[in-house]
Amino acid sequence: MTISKFIYTTYIKSTPEKVWEAIITTEFQRQYWFGVHFETDWKVGSSWRMLYPDGKMTDSGEVVAMEPPKRLVLKWLNEWNEEMKAEGYSQCIMEIEPVNNVVKLTVTHTMERAESKLVGAVSGGWPRILSNLKSLLETGSVVLEAK
Repeated sequence: MTISKFIYTTYIKSTPEKVWEAIITTEFQRQYWFGVHFETDWKVGSSWRMLYPDGKMTDSGEVVAMEPPKRLVLKWLNEWNEEMKAEGYSQCIMEIEPVNNVVKLTVTHTMERAESKLVGAVSGGWPRILSNLKSLLETGSVVLEAK
């Protein structure tokens, strides 16, 4: 089957535990994800929703796998764009691994369809989000502010 795939890797001067906490902690998410945050209990099989500051849902899905502080797998559905929502579920894998004195964070977002509009959209979003995450962990502030 043909798939659409986006992979982004960054290196962060931090520990795997701190990167993991930044990924799953609501208050930290809001800082680097432009005010958006996940609402879930972070247990395998649990549903999750991603919410804008006004409470509007942007995405939803299911926690497929968790190996703290190494790996998080999410089933992902876009909720705000009808065309992307109609494509169905995608999968997002976040992998955290120590490399010398830094952390290698790789996000892989895939969908089992050619030329997915969702994967095209996240290929512009993930670099912005992960740049903010890296900067926030390393310096205490984000590089890109919410519009």
